[in-house]
Amino acid sequence: MVKRVPELSLKAYTGGDAAARAAFSEDLTRGLKDYGFIILKDHGIGVDLLRRAYDLAGDVFSLPEAVKRRYVHPRVGYTPFGTEHAKDYGHPDLKEFWHVGHEPLPGVSEPSIVANVWPAETPDFRETFLDLFDGLNETGIVLLQALAPKLGLAEHYFDPLVRRGTSILRVLHYPPLAPDVDPHCVRSAAHEDINLITIMVAAKGAGLEILDRDGGWLPVETEPTNLIVDSGDMLQRMTNGVIPATTHRVVNPEGENVSRYSMPFFMHGVPEMSLKVIPSCVGSGVKFADISAGDYLRERLREIGLDA
Repeated sequence: MVKRVPELSLKAYTGGDAAARAAFSEDLTRGLKDYGFIILKDHGIGVDLLRRAYDLAGDVFSLPEAVKRRYVHPRVGYTPFGTEHAKDYGHPDLKEFWHVGHEPLPGVSEPSIVANVWPAETPDFRETFLDLFDGLNETGIVLLQALAPKLGLAEHYFDPLVRRGTSILRVLHYPPLAPDVDPHCVRSAAHEDINLITIMVAAKGAGLEILDRDGGWLPVETEPTNLIVDSGDMLQRMTNGVIPATTHRVVNPEGENVSRYSMPFFMHGVPEMSLKVIPSCVGSGVKFADISAGDYLRERLREIGLDA
């Protein structure tokens, strides 16, 4: 039997009857437990928006290096090629990226949210990626609503914790491999995501692989209009490992040596959110110490070479 990451329709939850919603919640929970990943279709984010986002990503990363470096910022904006590395791995990933977060609300004090950095050379970038950020944020809220009752929590438990959290949309570019590339370097070395859940627009280009429960690497491929969802370290901590964070990587191309683009949305809670183990998941004993989402994020960012 060929293994495949489960594919679910979000419309079954957002537009279905009670039985369809319950089935979606069950399938989502089982998919994250068994694979750590699911593929999501019928999610409501428009094809035109996705196409514009990829076109603009290509425009931004085609800018001269000196121009891109004008927009370097520790939390949002541009991060140069070769900056990030996987935890406990001494070789940099072969990627550059641009971070987009929540826009600050006028007259509202939110110390954890900083103003975004926008490239003046591509004026449509701001509107397009704020629209995409908002769409993915709402999708994440719905997914956590579907998951919460399976963890013994109220359906809307996560809503106030994540709606204005420190979530980040990462616009990623993996350039073609240089002839003299270090053989130890890969586009994205094996790692687990830090956050609660990640929602990734299916990438333009192959390479994503997950470490399945039998110890083999399983490619994750789907239509470019679908989303790929995975569970991260924070959810693993809160569920005491009931929903694990799954190791994944992006391997170097074996065929045509061209750019690869992807757009993962890392859903985080507010910094003061507790990652304490949920009572329904304690089982035979708590495996993870209590820590806030903010403290844990700062700890993990230092481990991968980014400013906290």
